[in-house]
Amino acid sequence: MDLKMELAQIADGLKDELCQISDFMYHNPELGNQEYKAAARLTDYLTANGFSVEKSVLGIETAFAAVYDSGKPGKSVAFLCEYDALPEIGHACGHNLISAMSAGAGVALSRLLTQEGIAGKIYVFGTPAEETNGAKVAMAEGGLFNGVDAAMMIHPSSKTCESGASAAMEALEFSYHGLTSHAAGSPEKGINALNAVIQLFNGIDALRQHVTSDVRMHGIIAKGGVAANIVPDEAVAQFYIRASTKEILQGVKEKVLNIAEGAALMTGATLNVRNYELSYDDLRTCPELSDIFCKNLRALGIEDIEPPSRGAGSSDIGNVSHVLPTIHPSLCISKTPIVGHTREFADATITDFAHDMMVVGLKALAHTGLDVLITR
Repeated sequence: MDLKMELAQIADGLKDELCQISDFMYHNPELGNQEYKAAARLTDYLTANGFSVEKSVLGIETAFAAVYDSGKPGKSVAFLCEYDALPEIGHACGHNLISAMSAGAGVALSRLLTQEGIAGKIYVFGTPAEETNGAKVAMAEGGLFNGVDAAMMIHPSSKTCESGASAAMEALEFSYHGLTSHAAGSPEKGINALNAVIQLFNGIDALRQHVTSDVRMHGIIAKGGVAANIVPDEAVAQFYIRASTKEILQGVKEKVLNIAEGAALMTGATLNVRNYELSYDDLRTCPELSDIFCKNLRALGIEDIEPPSRGAGSSDIGNVSHVLPTIHPSLCISKTPIVGHTREFADATITDFAHDMMVVGLKALAHTGLDVLITR
C-alpha cells in the first residue's frame, strides 16, 4: 500500500479520540501557563501511543516535549501544539484544534515509522501561552529545536492559505512615577504621572506618520490614578510594538523609547521600562517546506489554497523559524465567514465541519513529515 494512503487510513482511525480531546479543551478553556488540563490530556494521549514524554520542560509547568524514536539514525520532524485560550471568549483562536492536529499527526506518523522501518525521530512539543508569554521563545533559546530538520503546525482560519509571515513584536510597559498632592488645593506641589502617560500616547500617535506601513503600535493605560482629586503619582501604559522584521522593529523601538524619555522630562516624572511579555521574532516561512505541504494538501482534495499573507499579528513560532525550517499555514474550519478572537470562532471549532477539516489537516502534516523523513 502507498505510504501516504496508509497514513491517511491511520489518521481516520484517530479521529474520534482527537475530536474528544479538542472538544474537551473547548469546554475547559485555560489561559496561558495555566493549561494543566490540556497538557495532561495531550501528554496522556502521547504516552499511551508510545511517545517518551518529558513534562514541565525548561521549568514551564504546562510545557512538554514528546519524542518517538525509531532507534535508527535519520531525520527528525517536530509538530507544535498550542492549547492556551483567550480571556472570557475561550478557544477563539482555535488552539484546541491546533493541538489535536499536531498530536494526531505525530501519532499517525509514528505508527508508520514502526510498520515501515523508516528511520528518524518524531517530536511533538507542547508550547503554552502563545497569546502572551509564548513558550516557543524559551524553547528556541533553550536549544530544544537544535538538530530538528523541520517544524510545523496548522492554524485554523476562515480560509486556507499557504504559510506566510507574522510580525516581530515587543511588549513594552512604561511605568511613570511622580508625586501626589491635592489636585485642587495644591496642584503645584504634585508631579502628575498620568500626564506623562498621556504625552507618551501623543508622541507615539505623532510617530505613526513617520514609520513604514508594516508598523503597528497599540496600547492601553493599565493604571492612571486612584481619584480625580489626587494628583496621580503612578501611571502605567502597556504597548505592543510590531514590525515586519525584528531589524525594523529595533529602529521603531528606539524611537518609542526616546518618546517615553521625553514624556518623563516634560512632566518631571521618573520612568521605568520593561518587557511585560516575551518578545516575538517575525515568522520566516521555509518556501521549500511550504511547497511540500501545499502539494500534500492538494492531494487530499483541498484545491482552494490562497497565497501567503503577511499577518499584522505576531506569534512565538517566529522564534522557531529563526532556528530551523518552519511552516505555519492556515486551514479553513467554517463554511461561513468567521473572525478570529470571537466567540463565534470558538464555537466553530466544535462543528462537524471543523472536525472533518482537523483530520485533513493532520493528514497533510503527517504526509509532510513523512516527506521530510524520507528525503535524502
